[in-house]
Amino acid sequence: MTNANGPGRLIYGCMGLGGPWDGTTYGTSEIDQAAAVIESARGIGIGLFDHADIYRSGKSEAVFGEVLARSQGLREEITLQTKCGIRLGERGLQTHYDLSRDAILERVTESLKRLQTDYVDVLLLHRPDPLTDAREVADAVGQLMAEGKVRQLGVSNMSGAQIAYLQDVLETPIVANQLEMSLLRSDWLESTVLVNHPGDSGYSFPHGTLEHCMANGIELQAYGSLAQGRYTGAKSGELSPAESATATMLEQLAGAHGTTPEAVLLGWLMKHPARISPVVGTTSPARIAACADAAVVAKDMTRAEWYGLWVTARGHNLP
Repeated sequence: MTNANGPGRLIYGCMGLGGPWDGTTYGTSEIDQAAAVIESARGIGIGLFDHADIYRSGKSEAVFGEVLARSQGLREEITLQTKCGIRLGERGLQTHYDLSRDAILERVTESLKRLQTDYVDVLLLHRPDPLTDAREVADAVGQLMAEGKVRQLGVSNMSGAQIAYLQDVLETPIVANQLEMSLLRSDWLESTVLVNHPGDSGYSFPHGTLEHCMANGIELQAYGSLAQGRYTGAKSGELSPAESATATMLEQLAGAHGTTPEAVLLGWLMKHPARISPVVGTTSPARIAACADAAVVAKDMTRAEWYGLWVTARGHNLP
């Protein structure tokens, strides 16, 4: 999935589609919003749309499926990705995880029905399940692939060691790992430079995960990549000194590169040699359009600019 010849690609994250997270139904307005967002994303070259069975209690997939049903030929022009493994509000638990064979088969069947499609291009295992039997995962994935319902497999929120454990019994390669990665949430980066440094204990990101993915050709997909608008839309009074300084620097770099702060923010991620693919989740067509130049910025950004943004965002110098 990864482009070996340049930066990663932008992905659209569909978690914001479908209306509220509660059990209310969706209507025409939610379907129309999904259609407008899909059109905006495709307008800047985005072809991969990311879902999960739990997003908006299944309504994100459902409204997307409605758009597919009324847009002849659209399904063949895009790549669809969804996730399973998180259970919400079931069996007296607010949240638990389930990557058992039966659960994977059940949830994928339900997702396909909501998306009104016969297959997803990529299935991601949403979170590690401590009770996972890797052989059950392999059995379920093998069946889904044999039936043509899933074409590729990935994971989300997993370490390099967890990926290696699964890959050891899987017959199909793990092609993607989706993690929270941004300039604001930079544990993924801090863990790579604070080895043998006392500051390392303050970061939870498992060291070696980036390197494992890079060495094995696993695409790194970054959710939360726009930092929830912290640098590109929050009021100045809501920001810490480091966040305010970062927002100012993004504006300056946007001016220097003739683009938008959003494109610089995503370009910073894509500059990394892991060829990170940012997941853009805004439902604003204007903000989606503002991300268009990200890959160009990634190629043009200097090392000094890249480090300048990171040091400014972390609020203190590197060791």
